[in-house]
Amino acid sequence: MLEELLGALAAAGAVGLVYVATGIRVVKQYERGVVFRLGRLRGQVRDPGMAVIVPAVDRLRKVNMQIVTLPIPAQEGITRDNVTVRVDAVVYFKVVDPAAAVVNVEDYRFAVSQMAQTSLRSIIGKSELDDLLSNREKLNQGLELMIGSPAIGWGVQIDRVEIKDVSLPDAMKRSMARQAEADRERRARIINADAELQASKKLAEAAQQMEDTPSALQLRLLQTVVAVAAEKNSTLVLPFPVELLRFLERAAQPEQLERQRPADRRPEPPPPQPLPHRPKAAG
Repeated sequence: MLEELLGALAAAGAVGLVYVATGIRVVKQYERGVVFRLGRLRGQVRDPGMAVIVPAVDRLRKVNMQIVTLPIPAQEGITRDNVTVRVDAVVYFKVVDPAAAVVNVEDYRFAVSQMAQTSLRSIIGKSELDDLLSNREKLNQGLELMIGSPAIGWGVQIDRVEIKDVSLPDAMKRSMARQAEADRERRARIINADAELQASKKLAEAAQQMEDTPSALQLRLLQTVVAVAAEKNSTLVLPFPVELLRFLERAAQPEQLERQRPADRRPEPPPPQPLPHRPKAAG
């Protein structure tokens, strides 16, 4: 009789150990446990470590608290300035309230994904093409606000939203390339015209200086001739400016005067001789 009693107690203890073992759960460091007892949520969220629940009565659901990277599929839309584009983005979010993420929404990942796609299409329709290409930071903030507002009730916090790529039609790409080329050509012409203006001012100052010193013009002309003649692959036609002829004429005038002075000195005529006096005849 005693042996049967001990055997029954051993069997009951083994069943009890198995029953208790089936109620042991391990919650990892990056997880939190939400317990439902007979379908009703218990208020306390289980922290990381070993959690004991009542088998067949309690149900433990683990919620990942890590940041989730959710890519948003490319959405096609028409911008406010009537340009068809395809935009894709990525959402970074995490669960901050495990109980709300389990109770308030059926699948918080799917809900965030659908809300992100809807918000992205809405942002495309409200924005212009230039904003999508150059002002993405502002659009990212607006997109984060649109997704984060309903996600708060789901126990989810939107950490960051980034627009990854904006795809344009080929015709629009060619038009933008032509526009950029025309803008670069316009800036090049403006820079060239500015350079010509500055060069003309400097040339005007140089001409004014050369006007006061005519020999400087001749030196500049000779320097230009030397620079052109150094190439040895062209025929040089050297014009003679009027100033050079005038300079040579002024240089030759003193020599001509010196030559003309001996020729102009003629011998003076001898003074007239007095006629001989003749006596008058007597009548």
